[in-house]
Amino acid sequence: MAQDPKHLIWLDMEMTGLEPDRDRIIEIAVVITSEQLEPVAEAPVIVVHQPDTVLDAMDDWNKNTHGKSGLIDRVRASEVGEAQAEARMLAFLQQWVPARTSPMCGNSVCQDRRFLARYMPQFEAWFHYRNLDVSTLKELAKRWRPEVYGGVSKKGAHTALSDIHESIAELRHYRDHFLRLQ
Repeated sequence: MAQDPKHLIWLDMEMTGLEPDRDRIIEIAVVITSEQLEPVAEAPVIVVHQPDTVLDAMDDWNKNTHGKSGLIDRVRASEVGEAQAEARMLAFLQQWVPARTSPMCGNSVCQDRRFLARYMPQFEAWFHYRNLDVSTLKELAKRWRPEVYGGVSKKGAHTALSDIHESIAELRHYRDHFLRLQ
């Protein structure tokens, strides 16, 4: 296990909603890949405790989605707060990737970055300021190559770790069928 500035940090989080001013982080997953998208390491998924007042304020979509996945129950049972979750993720990243070398990788990562900047600023600062956002390629493929866009299948489990693995697979698909590097 050695730091490598070419490693990519993939992040996904589940939140109680989309507004960092009122919503909170409830689940965090991180996967490290090589620059060729081969898995290198996977951090333990962290479920972040939030009080019932935060969970009760979720809209129906979030209550339904996170209720079906069992995440709400895991959040209530978790004893890990935001500061502890941030420290654990930083300790993991320090083993694999030097600070400020990897873009934040994933789908719609600008949303994740907003929440990290608000609630876990040291974690957010570990990333390079750039993003590797798979959703950009998704939007381009939808408009320019619909047959490539339609070739991506997702389970839609809405758990942080499964979403990361789907994002990595989606980028591989776009690399092979849209970008055509070989």
